[in-house]
Amino acid sequence: MLPRRLSGCPSMTDLLVAIGIVFVIEGLIFAASPGAAKNAMAHVLETPDGPLRIVGIVSAVVGVILVWLVRG
Repeated sequence: MLPRRLSGCPSMTDLLVAIGIVFVIEGLIFAASPGAAKNAMAHVLETPDGPLRIVGIVSAVVGVILVWLVRG
């Protein structure tokens, strides 16, 4: 149960739920395949900034669109 100061604020509750889901997904990735997660991190370190920036921007835009479609 959330503290009283957060329970009346749906947007804060949604944010905390979203952060919790991110932790769950990342935890499952590391638990299911730690070697692949390490390998992916090593590849990210070798990737130039430009492609990483593009992937980040595209991911953010897709996230905003998804939230907009769900929340209307």
